[in-house]
Parts: sequence; structure tokens; C-alpha cells
Amino acid sequence: MLNIVLFGPPGAGKGTQSENIIAQYNLVHLSTGDLFRKHLGEGTELGKLAQKYMDDGNLVPDSVVIDMVKDKIASSTDAKGFIFDGFPRTVPQATALDEMLNEFDTSISGMVALDVPDEELKTRLLERGKTSGRADDQNEDKINNRIQVYKDETLPVAEFYDKQGKFNKIHGVGSIDEIFSNIRTVIDSF
Repeated sequence: MLNIVLFGPPGAGKGTQSENIIAQYNLVHLSTGDLFRKHLGEGTELGKLAQKYMDDGNLVPDSVVIDMVKDKIASSTDAKGFIFDGFPRTVPQATALDEMLNEFDTSISGMVALDVPDEELKTRLLERGKTSGRADDQNEDKINNRIQVYKDETLPVAEFYDKQGKFNKIHGVGSIDEIFSNIRTVIDSF
């Protein structure tokens, strides 16, 4: 089973490249944002539990997020693999993901990390903000904060996978096709 963590800061091109990876390798896209919307929308027990935390103004605990991921994997038994997009965001989440995947006799094949200079990220996000309608893509202070939060809280996940020999950095500047070609070379080596 091919299980990929797609990684990178806001504006690195994860959304674009995840679509290419899914199409090329026939993987199931696993986005925690999509899982939250599904469980909240369907009013599942996990959705109700997540809603309770959010209603109280708290972050949804990792255990609930992992249970949502586990539910998705369990319901996709015929999958060739998964692409984890936007998850794990912390080392505790990465540890829990490894433990959970072990229950399914599989593991993360590798992390594909898109590396893009900060100035390029800012340019991309401001440009995307012109058409996306996302307020956080239209304000440079918010963009700077998102990049800093990524560096402070999420970047340690790369070190976690690097210690396992699963970290693969891809230069994320160039044409979409050039970047995807480099990604394919890395994935094909897993």
C-alpha cells in the first residue's frame, strides 16, 4: 500500500500536486478538513464529539481526529493507498498516525515536502487571494502569521519522518509539470 504525507507551508502547491498524485497513483485523498465536514454534516458520533469541543471554543483533540482518519481508512479497504493532505500537523499526530496505520498492517511510505521560499509563498497566496475569496490569503500580516505557525508547529513533523528515513524534499518552484515530474521520481522510489 502506498501511503504518502504531502507536506509544505501554505501556498506551496499541495492542493495542485495532490490532485496530480491522486490521478497518477489512484490514491484516496485524506484531508482532515474534508473529514471534519463529512462527520459534522452527517451528524456522526465523531462529528458530534468534535462539535462539542468546537462549541466550547476548544481545539478538537488529536484522538478524535485520529479516529476520523481511522474511520476513513477502515471504510476504504480496497484502496491502493492514501495521500495525507494537511495531516499530520504535529509530532504527536504523526506518532498516533504511525500507530494507527500499524493496526492496518501498513505504514507511511514517505513524506513529500514541497520547499518554497517565503517570498514566493507570500506572492502566491496574495495572488490566490484575488480569486479565492479567502480572507487569510488577502492580508500580508495573516499570511506571515500562517507561515510562522507552520515553521513553529508543523515543520517538526518533517524531522519526525526524516529520522525514519522517509523525508523527501522537492523544490516547489517551477512549472506544475516540472514539480510533479520530480515528485513522481521520488514516489516511484518508495
